[in-house]
Amino acid sequence: MAAPGPGYVASRWTGNTVTMEMRPKIAVVGAGSWGTALARLLANAGSPVALWAREPEVVDSITRTRENKVFLPGVALPPLLRVTDDLADALTGAQVLVSAVPTQHVGDVFAGVADSLVGVEVAVSVSKGIEVETLRTPVDILGDVLPTSLAGRVVALSGPSFAREVAIDHPAAVVAAAASIDDARYVRDLFSTPSFRVYSSDDIVSVELGGALKNVIAIAAGMSHGLGFSQNSKAALITRGLAEMTRLGVARGGDPHTFAGLSGMGDLVLTCSGDLSRNRTVGAAIGRGHTLAEVLGEMNMVAEGVKTTLAVHRLAAESGVSMPITEQVYLTLYEDKNPADAVAELMGRASRDERDH
Repeated sequence: MAAPGPGYVASRWTGNTVTMEMRPKIAVVGAGSWGTALARLLANAGSPVALWAREPEVVDSITRTRENKVFLPGVALPPLLRVTDDLADALTGAQVLVSAVPTQHVGDVFAGVADSLVGVEVAVSVSKGIEVETLRTPVDILGDVLPTSLAGRVVALSGPSFAREVAIDHPAAVVAAAASIDDARYVRDLFSTPSFRVYSSDDIVSVELGGALKNVIAIAAGMSHGLGFSQNSKAALITRGLAEMTRLGVARGGDPHTFAGLSGMGDLVLTCSGDLSRNRTVGAAIGRGHTLAEVLGEMNMVAEGVKTTLAVHRLAAESGVSMPITEQVYLTLYEDKNPADAVAELMGRASRDERDH
């Protein structure tokens, strides 16, 4: 089997295993908590990493203290990681591109950078969402704006992985998915470390949708918590949320079995349960009576599920898929529905067989 791309990283390709004899130069675009955590992971594994940050205070913090005090305080960053606010500088010479840009900004950030990407052979998207205006996933957006040489060579990396826990080397497992299983396996091996286990998949549709849709359900789980409900309610939301995630995924061409894996059930459980979940935090505050504007005004990081709810609401309608939890989250966030009334409506739906909608 041939290596996924000539001239970088793998000098031997045996079966499904890449022997890493020379680590590639990597550009990580987006220095939020997740982008910083992955830049640290890759640099610690031996790759020279250029991390692009939009915020001058992030560049200053990392340059002076070797720590991203804005988005990932308390985590030391290795010498092989450098930071810059010049996107062309970060991209020049890179062989692998990692996009950690919030979904709604991916298109804007990468528009017009083709000249700086001549050496890039694989792109990796680690964002989780759906673009509101176009209903494109991050991989779709990158496929449209990156050079044609990267057509079909964008890999989605997704799964249950809070940035801070990855950054302090607590064990985690995720999945890399691509149209080409060779590209997925390459990224799998590139990102794998003793504390970060990566699986590979060619079901990129389900992996991307799982990562996006779970954030909407996490907002619902947060609302439930904010209303004072406990474990029974959360279990019901997770289970029925997975059912509607899977329905939409299958309607969009995905494999239902993928939703039972890391990028579906795994990420859903984490995001609905963990205190580090931004989307759950948003929902909890709204359940306690705060407005969406109030909640977002107090956050310095992006909760992807807020905008994704708008996109999924449209996508479900266009796909003819019933998503009652998503519908109630949409009505609560964007039409000022009382969260308690949303719960009452969900519980009062007509009885049916479990495998029905």
